[in-house]
Amino acid sequence: MSAPVHDFVAVGIGPFNLGLAALSAPVPDLSGVFLDAREEFAWHHGMMIEGATIQVPFLADLVTMADPTSPYSFLAYLKATGRLYPFYIRESFYPLRAEYDAYCRWVAGRVPGLRWGRRVERVEHDAALGAYRVHARDVRSGASEVHLGRRLVLGVGTAPWVPEPARGLPGPAWHTASYLQHKEELQALGHVTVVGSGQSAAEVYLDLLEDADRLGYRVDWVTRSPRFFPMEYTKLTLEMTSPDYVRYHHALPAARRDALAREQRHLYKGISGDLVDAVYDTLYRKGVRGEVPTSLLTGVELVDASWDAERRRYALRLHHAEQGRTVTRTTSALVLATGYRAGVPSFLDPVRHRIRWDARGRYDVALDYAVDVTGREVYVQNAEEHTHSLTAPDLGMGAHRSSVIINAMCGREVYPVERRIAYQDFGVEAEDDGAAGDGDGVGAAVTGGGLAGAGALR
Repeated sequence: MSAPVHDFVAVGIGPFNLGLAALSAPVPDLSGVFLDAREEFAWHHGMMIEGATIQVPFLADLVTMADPTSPYSFLAYLKATGRLYPFYIRESFYPLRAEYDAYCRWVAGRVPGLRWGRRVERVEHDAALGAYRVHARDVRSGASEVHLGRRLVLGVGTAPWVPEPARGLPGPAWHTASYLQHKEELQALGHVTVVGSGQSAAEVYLDLLEDADRLGYRVDWVTRSPRFFPMEYTKLTLEMTSPDYVRYHHALPAARRDALAREQRHLYKGISGDLVDAVYDTLYRKGVRGEVPTSLLTGVELVDASWDAERRRYALRLHHAEQGRTVTRTTSALVLATGYRAGVPSFLDPVRHRIRWDARGRYDVALDYAVDVTGREVYVQNAEEHTHSLTAPDLGMGAHRSSVIINAMCGREVYPVERRIAYQDFGVEAEDDGAAGDGDGVGAAVTGGGLAGAGALR
């Protein structure tokens, strides 16, 4: 018997494709199957530091910004697990990171169409069927499978990124993606250096700092940023996490978008203000008892690193940009809080000719997240930061993106998508001969307010 042809096959089951699964489940004329090589849902388990919260409000769950009545909302999860009243009494909009992971697991156990333990190896296009053949392998049995879909949704996520000087280093050097798995080993090595500038770097540094004096090790923090940038949470800036800004940014020339990506990094790759204060307060508290075994270096870039196996130490070459000086510091272990980057999976090689690419070899992503030459067959989730701006990794914009993709696949508005929610204009239009408003030619009046999916990005 031949395999059924689904309306779409989704590859990867992180929060974004899990949200797509939850929102597509009640759509009667839309069938999909979701494949992931992992055995179960797991979200940043290497960074489940005790007490850490996500940096977006609970409304930025998998579904609420598209469908507040969905049975897969965070509030539905709290009610089902008997935690709604404690969450209400807690009076914080920001769920614990472990709590968000538990919520996603709860949804993953209820939404249909998820196939775990399926590693996608190759995707082909069958012109006769008008469908994509997704070849996958059961990671346990080794059996091969073929899943057919008229469309693809790629949600393979981003991968840990390591800067060139630290690639392939022997010894105890780990990305924050596996921090907790190695925490005790790090603490036993005597001297740990954290390299990085964002939220993960700050969380790991604070977590290690808390026990440094008690367990007798040193922890240093090195960042090439000129200061410890806090993320900006002011409300008019948060309007940049909106459909309005997505449309504005997408219409800009590619070179300008790339420049903005560099300029706007502190808007979503900085550190929460509360965490910056917590780092300082911890240093102050510990400093009362004497010298704290730590140092913090800003404006310093790691330009080279080597491992001395005999001494069991790294030699780090650090360049201070403002002083123009390069120095060498040693450490026993490294934690690389150097972020994540999107890539193109090799299983797409057989259908690369069916995908649009920009001049830099990246997906050429349309406004509705399509990347194929027809503009209606292959969609991406969180691989479009270069076209859709800082909203790409934002959990709060996930439901919006899923709504746009579902609407495109169905050819109708299944989920209403807000067009104008920002009070500000992000660009200027040509004057319309003074017929509207006060004649300043800037933009239309705003008739409604409120943020759709606003919040800092993760």
